[in-house]
Amino acid sequence: MSILTGSNLSLGYEGKEIIKDISFAIEKGDYLCIVGENGAGKSTLMKTILGLIEPIKGEVVFGDGLNKNEIGYLPQQTIVQRDFPASVEEIVLSGCQGRMGFRPFYLKEEKKLAKENMDQMNISHLAGRCYRELSGGQQQRVLLARALCATRKILLLDEPVAGLDPKAMAELYELIEKLNKEGITVIMISHDIAVAIKYASHVLHVDNHTFFGTKEEYLKSDAGKKILIMQEMEGM
Repeated sequence: MSILTGSNLSLGYEGKEIIKDISFAIEKGDYLCIVGENGAGKSTLMKTILGLIEPIKGEVVFGDGLNKNEIGYLPQQTIVQRDFPASVEEIVLSGCQGRMGFRPFYLKEEKKLAKENMDQMNISHLAGRCYRELSGGQQQRVLLARALCATRKILLLDEPVAGLDPKAMAELYELIEKLNKEGITVIMISHDIAVAIKYASHVLHVDNHTFFGTKEEYLKSDAGKKILIMQEMEGM
């Protein structure tokens, strides 16, 4: 069974549809990029997958033993969140809260998990530093380590490289690719179709005419050809 399925979904707010009648099935280990123009409903779709918004029509179904509290989520950051006055270790540890229930303290195993994920993101040396003092790339590594404390199954990433310099951007993409190759399913919103083509196994194009399929199928589709031409024109 697919790890995540969307069936005939229509999404929006207060009954007003932004996305109409989309379906997709994501298998364990897939790397899905969600692309489309601004305002097309990409973040709305991700919030619906997370259960933060109810679909107007259709349903999202979890399979392959996945529970809602086993999803690692890296949202777009606001200015207020970037200025959060907690330590790196505190923020990474907070990713364990979904497994704590009503317990008010972290266990040794959870502290060990946080340490392992900081090691994996190469930020252990920053554990005692204040989060707001870090660079944008370092902050995203912290949030990715936090998301990994919530899951080893699936990551949902909303524009994870937004605002980063090219070096930090390339490094974060490489880290995400490495996690995917280790078996973690990745669902990532991206405004850059070139990234989707390089890293993704599948593409979900959200627009007036939606598309879901492999990246090879996407490149042959009308939606894929159109957005590639637009990006080429913007780069001229």
